Amino acid sequence: MLKKNNSVILFLGVVLGVLLSIGGTVIADREPVKVAAPVKAKAVDVVSLPYEELRAFTEVFGRIKRDYVEPVSDKKLLEDAIKGMLSGLDPHSAYLDIEQYKELREGTMGQFGGLGIEVTMENGFVKVVSPIDDTPAQRAGMKAGDLIVRLNEKPVKGMALSDAVKIMRGEPGSDILLTVIREGAEAPLKVSITRAIIKVKSVKQRVIEPGYGYLRIGSFQSRTGQGVVNAIAELKKENEGDLKGLVLDLRNNPGGVLNAAVEVSDAFLEKGLIVYTEGRIKNSEMRFNAAPGDEINGIPLVVLINAGSASASEIVAGALQDHKRAIIMGEKSFGKGSVQTILPTGRNAAVKLTTARYYTPLGRSIQAEGIEPDVELARVKLESLEGLKFKPVKEADLSHHLENGNGKAEDKDGDAKAKEEEEALDVRDYALHEALTLLKGLSILNK
Repeated sequence: MLKKNNSVILFLGVVLGVLLSIGGTVIADREPVKVAAPVKAKAVDVVSLPYEELRAFTEVFGRIKRDYVEPVSDKKLLEDAIKGMLSGLDPHSAYLDIEQYKELREGTMGQFGGLGIEVTMENGFVKVVSPIDDTPAQRAGMKAGDLIVRLNEKPVKGMALSDAVKIMRGEPGSDILLTVIREGAEAPLKVSITRAIIKVKSVKQRVIEPGYGYLRIGSFQSRTGQGVVNAIAELKKENEGDLKGLVLDLRNNPGGVLNAAVEVSDAFLEKGLIVYTEGRIKNSEMRFNAAPGDEINGIPLVVLINAGSASASEIVAGALQDHKRAIIMGEKSFGKGSVQTILPTGRNAAVKLTTARYYTPLGRSIQAEGIEPDVELARVKLESLEGLKFKPVKEADLSHHLENGNGKAEDKDGDAKAKEEEEALDVRDYALHEALTLLKGLSILNK
């Protein structure tokens, strides 16, 4: 009996040591690979330790070791206990084993394997935050808000998010079948996706019309800020310096590195607070301010967001909205306004722990609220008249119709082609078409 009691006391000491070592390391996740080095645990108030609960923990541990149908190692039981503690806090806190920790660092650098999808957990199912641009998931038609209920016919209910992600990752070229519940769909959808090495190009740009640029950020990586500066320079060059307006597209952008969000916001702001964070520990309190210099010199800016815009995307949208530097257009954003800190455990693994909340310059918490657009756009899908059997007949379509009379030559090439392109944009991307229309109006007002 004495031997048994001693073993329980010894194990209690081990548990306390684990708790103290975890609690002694904190740093904000400001850089993708910059994490805290393990430090010595600080002294804690022994009176505050929950002895009764820890005693219950050791009793359950002993029961499992003695009575479970198969032998279980101490390492597995302790790691599972840590995972359980973290998963019970919020959807973003998690234990990262060696492989998951490596994947996290690779992901922030812009290359990793899998489907190309940002996910979280909701009611026991895997919820899609957003598909990433130019990835198998996006090409397969996955949408923000989709609930994945089966992976290769294996139910997701009861899985940890990390286990579900591990199943979705795999050898490039191999297939996985997802069973998806989508809002508005009458029955679950079966989506087959071929895995690939995901190489994410963070920033893309193009000229929509002469004088009007389009800038797309798919995710926030360590080099995104410089990528935005380079893309703007390219747009100016293509427009011979005459850039009248810019659309910044953050739709279905799941977020990423905090510093990148600050740098992107700074690219359009002359001064002022960009974002700040608040938490219980000193290192969780950060403030980021803009440096002088607006890369587009104050021209009109419209930011597109939707329900798949999360985290770093919301920081940018919130900062530009609070400073009245841009008009935010689209749908209410996802509402992920918490800071995750990476805490190394000393065994090449790590703990990802929520340590603070983000706040916009005017003190708005993004968490569970999101960013409300200035101009709300309903989800609509326009259809082209190309497929219609009968098209409206206009005066200009009549044979030998009377000419304009103002000396204006008939447009058979240029204007007609421009009209076709405008209609194509309207049908292809309604939100972008509306953003361009708004930019043109703002450009006229600014003259």
